[in-house]
Amino acid sequence: MNLKSVILPTLSLILFFSGRLPAQDFNPSVHPPKLKTGQGIGDEYSVANRKFTGIPSLAISSGGQLWAVWYAGITPAEDYNNYVVVAKSGDKGKSWQEILVIDPDGPGQARAFDPEVWVDPDGHLWIFWAQHVFRDATKNTSLWAVSTADPDANEPVWTAPRKISNGVMMCKPVVLSNQEWALPVSFWHLKHESAKIVVSSNRGTSWEVRGAVDVPENIRNHDEHTIIERKDGTLWMLVRTQYGIGESISNDWGKTWSPLTPSAIQNPSARFFIRRLKSGNILLVKNGPVGRQTKRSHLMAFISTDEGHSWSKGLLLYEKGNVSYPDGQQAESGEIFLTFDYNRTKDKIIYMTNFSEEDILSNDYEVKMVEVYDRRKIISDGGDK
Repeated sequence: MNLKSVILPTLSLILFFSGRLPAQDFNPSVHPPKLKTGQGIGDEYSVANRKFTGIPSLAISSGGQLWAVWYAGITPAEDYNNYVVVAKSGDKGKSWQEILVIDPDGPGQARAFDPEVWVDPDGHLWIFWAQHVFRDATKNTSLWAVSTADPDANEPVWTAPRKISNGVMMCKPVVLSNQEWALPVSFWHLKHESAKIVVSSNRGTSWEVRGAVDVPENIRNHDEHTIIERKDGTLWMLVRTQYGIGESISNDWGKTWSPLTPSAIQNPSARFFIRRLKSGNILLVKNGPVGRQTKRSHLMAFISTDEGHSWSKGLLLYEKGNVSYPDGQQAESGEIFLTFDYNRTKDKIIYMTNFSEEDILSNDYEVKMVEVYDRRKIISDGGDK
């Protein structure tokens, strides 16, 4: 009798009855989540069951639909219960419909968080988010995405979720003048060169890490960096730090970067929003005046006409505390649509408003401030108070 024919079946029986299999470390943070749409969005994801709501992003499709994403949870914390919510509006934000939920493993230890929504140059709408196992947050954190070629359809068809890279992306991609797409991705688990630029030269088919800014550990706070290409061809990276905002410059499309230094733009240690407008000027939305560090209050918008070296007076968008994480997009009309969160575990509100570059630069400051206040709308009022 062949000895192998006896040993292998016996070993299989032992493993079967013992309930143990050969070591396989199934990590839901690196496996595709199921997309929950329509009737597949169960009551456990209802607004009434949310104890946490925050960290939003907003984009506008070519057909004018507004899209918003954020993450929520059934506990008042950033923890393993977190999942991503996707909503859309066809009436400029007057009403919203939640159409998609992304949750890696339901009540399991993996979370979906830090989403971004973006419309690429081809008109495809992308939803990005991060996944990791909460008990081991510094490892196996991965950036994922789905996209749809027709975001204006009644029921958009989504691609299968796919992993883009390791890391977390908290700010929007940027299309460089050489037509490459660049993602600002933080590799949380690295001690050095954590604030990376991940680039695609084939319109999102594949991605690769090109370079990184080293953010010293003693000043690091999630990076949450963003990239602006200046008119001279240099890349300007702004990074969230413990002291506020640091900055770095690349002269070679992101391969190498200058040492991180404090920026003249003051901010609490929180995400801010900066984007080039159709006029060629740069929009900045942050907490408080440009040269003063406040708490997470007094959300304001500024314009720079000289590549970020100086800034206009600020237009006040929201005056209360516990307001943070602005993100948005300029529409073809020139209107700027912006989202932000308010009081993530108490009021649990995702707001939006809209304004123009002219509103920020207007001499009728008081009038424009009131108009922006009147345009404020609620995307999500996150459950029982």
